[in-house]
Amino acid sequence: MLETSENKYSWFDVSDDVKELLILAAKTWENTEESAKYMQQALAKTGENTDVLVAAYRYFYYKNNYVLALTTAEKIIAKIRETEKFPETWEELQPILIKNQEEPKIRLFLNAYAASGLVLAKLGNIEKAKQISNQIKSIDKKNDFGAGILFDILTRPPEEDE
Repeated sequence: MLETSENKYSWFDVSDDVKELLILAAKTWENTEESAKYMQQALAKTGENTDVLVAAYRYFYYKNNYVLALTTAEKIIAKIRETEKFPETWEELQPILIKNQEEPKIRLFLNAYAASGLVLAKLGNIEKAKQISNQIKSIDKKNDFGAGILFDILTRPPEEDE
């Protein structure tokens, strides 16, 4: 029995045509050109929908399109920064993030920020990646977001690699 996309992804808060585009992007994964068109169409139809942005980030990351993965992570960060009215400086933002780190929007912000650090490292911007991973590490004592591991990798002396 074939489920309709309406039932299959009911938790995904987007229209059925966008769900269908995301499903098509997944089904055509092996054909990057075709699947990317579906992903871009889903993004175009939804604008700044957080669920679609997260799906797009994952898509671009696993397709090794780090520039678009970074752009998408930055859109998530900016959207949450705006809706939560976060301060601009890290010194003001850090205590807010520490206090509220279990809230879903804050966790998403921290995930997206940590992801941006990972992608920056992949793109060769090591200093910025170190800065972001160190900031997330200062909040995330349980290493839920992987920033501590990334920071350790980025700051490991070269002679330890052998």
